[in-house]
Amino acid sequence: MTEAYESIIYDLSDGVATITLNRPEVLNAFGGQMASELSAAFRRADADEAVRAVVLTGTPPAFCSGADLSEGATTFRKRDESSFSAGAIAMPPWDVRKPVIAAVNGHAVGIGFTLTLQCDIRIFASDAKYGIVQVRRGVMGDAYSHWTLPRIAGQSGAAEILLTGRPFDGARAKELGVCSQVVANDKVLPVALELARDIAATTAPRSVAASKALLWSAWELDRGEVERRETALHHDLMGHPDAHEGVLAYLERRAPRWTGTLADGFPHQGGA
Repeated sequence: MTEAYESIIYDLSDGVATITLNRPEVLNAFGGQMASELSAAFRRADADEAVRAVVLTGTPPAFCSGADLSEGATTFRKRDESSFSAGAIAMPPWDVRKPVIAAVNGHAVGIGFTLTLQCDIRIFASDAKYGIVQVRRGVMGDAYSHWTLPRIAGQSGAAEILLTGRPFDGARAKELGVCSQVVANDKVLPVALELARDIAATTAPRSVAASKALLWSAWELDRGEVERRETALHHDLMGHPDAHEGVLAYLERRAPRWTGTLADGFPHQGGA
């Protein structure tokens, strides 16, 4: 599958699709074209059976500096209520049935930060600036950040980030719980790729897709519904040859040879 992009780069290697925000002249500022191309790239990664994990990063020296402010004072002008959405992109990373790792290798501000909250795993650069600064621009946090951030950082951490708009560094990001690792800027992408390649080489596609779907939907489910969906997904997984292969590969000390795919749309609506 060949696609032409102008504001991102899409690369597939070793089962890992690397999507790079690529507007370095404006520190990868986010605009309408980037939103459209990101959605297309995430759909492409979701549909491609060769993709086992996704890494989202930015062309140095930044990850994403936030909204494109080239329109000046009219950047946040009132939009058509019938078409505008604060959701940022039509295909968010949580809808990709493979793990999406945000390799945040430089400054991530505003939408550049809130977009990472839609990813499954976040690795941050130690020497970079982060923040949801929109309340300092006369607007507010976007991209579902009022849904994702309280669940990731807790109510207090989310309030500190969303209501003050204050920038913070990688160490504070780790304290707030918004990332799993903080490493040197030039190590962020290699660390993310190493993790993604390990996922691609060792995990069963259907197992990962099932677990990811339930992880995201569980935020809105009660304990009993989680048990019901876990059970339904287990019935599907335990009835598949990959459950046999996974144990056999472990016992024989060899790499697994998975046969399961996501071509049938698994996991289906409702996480089961």
